[in-house]
Amino acid sequence: MAIVNASDQNFTQEVGQGTVLVDFWAPWCGPCKMIAPVLEQIDGEVGSQLKIVKVNVDDNPESAGRFGVMSIPTLIVFKDGQPVDKIIGFQPKEALMATVGKHL
Repeated sequence: MAIVNASDQNFTQEVGQGTVLVDFWAPWCGPCKMIAPVLEQIDGEVGSQLKIVKVNVDDNPESAGRFGVMSIPTLIVFKDGQPVDKIIGFQPKEALMATVGKHL
């Protein structure tokens, strides 16, 4: 499954079903740029079980504020629309997979 970009307007629809990993990021954020290829790898490995959604916090402050995103990157795992786990800052692929794997 391809990585999807979400906005404040369609956020609820994008995270409403199944297991979704949401990456709250910004284009000027160095660690956000570092995590992007890791998310591509994860999508390639478990994309059939996991939807990955990116939310640019500069363009979509409402979604970021609703989930208390204070620093980026912040990744939140949603299960059927409800947040179930949170990862703050850059993490290696193994750490992300360990967190996400608990919810697949």
